[in-house]
Amino acid sequence: MSRHHRRRSWPRTLLLLVFMAAILFAVYHCVVRKPALAAAEVGVSSSAQSSASAAASASETPANGTRKVDDYTILISGVDDGNGGSDTNILVGFDAGSGKISAVSIPRDSAFYVKGKTRKINYAYNAGGADLLAESVSDGLGIPVDFSVTVNLKGFVALVDAIGGVDFDIPINMDYDDPVQGLSIHFSKGMQHLDGQEALEVVRFRHNSDGTGYGSEDLGRIGTQQAFLKAVAQQALKPSNLGKVSAMARIFAKYVKTDLTLGNLAWLGQEAIAIGTDNITFATLPGEWNGRRSVYLLDQSATLDLVNSCLNPYATERSAADLHLPD
Repeated sequence: MSRHHRRRSWPRTLLLLVFMAAILFAVYHCVVRKPALAAAEVGVSSSAQSSASAAASASETPANGTRKVDDYTILISGVDDGNGGSDTNILVGFDAGSGKISAVSIPRDSAFYVKGKTRKINYAYNAGGADLLAESVSDGLGIPVDFSVTVNLKGFVALVDAIGGVDFDIPINMDYDDPVQGLSIHFSKGMQHLDGQEALEVVRFRHNSDGTGYGSEDLGRIGTQQAFLKAVAQQALKPSNLGKVSAMARIFAKYVKTDLTLGNLAWLGQEAIAIGTDNITFATLPGEWNGRRSVYLLDQSATLDLVNSCLNPYATERSAADLHLPD
């Protein structure tokens, strides 16, 4: 397994599509506006901040070091996995100053400290919403999480239905039943046309009822999610779907919660388009499954390398002392 578990098959068009959808929605309502960092991150008091001055001061020195110019971290989460947790978490390093975007998947079973106890990261949203989830990720990785975007999985279903469903090559036979969650997943390997509910079942699948399946549990599922999102991007960008922008915007407004303003989303979308797909990269936090503890333990050395290469918004590198991860 490579150090960064890179998923090069995950299309660079994914985040571009997300930000394009955001900008299409935002331009109907407000002006483009650069995100403003918290006062603690830019070294000015909250009373002195305005939208313009806060953004302009992003290079001033906060307690943890000098921030890079126009470099933000954004935690994107898929919530409501049937248990109230966040089933999918992706931390995005959006470095507009250097012209690159990095997206790092956080396996749902990754061990982090949540309220001082070792927990799987998908528990944090259940225990304290987007704020606690961001706090736990920030504490573990030693970098700030500037903004959060949470997407209700009902929105995922609605979006797939809005674009007329998606043709997808299912990688393995899927046969799983969970009467507690009311979850029944039965698909044969191969190309199929999936509606929204079927698509949700495919991307949620981890293993069959008899224990067979990917063999790598959540890491295998991440690969399927990445491939499916590529198919969604291709379908959404078809000329036949361009007339559905207003419907997709309504879905975005109904099912997405974020502390970014519409103007911020428009600015990020504008920058993402300028950055281009060739400068969008993807990775997964490195580690290995610990069966005795039933958690995915992160490789702290490799994780630090990944944080510094993809996510660190500071001008100086983070050190091992900045990480706070269970071992």
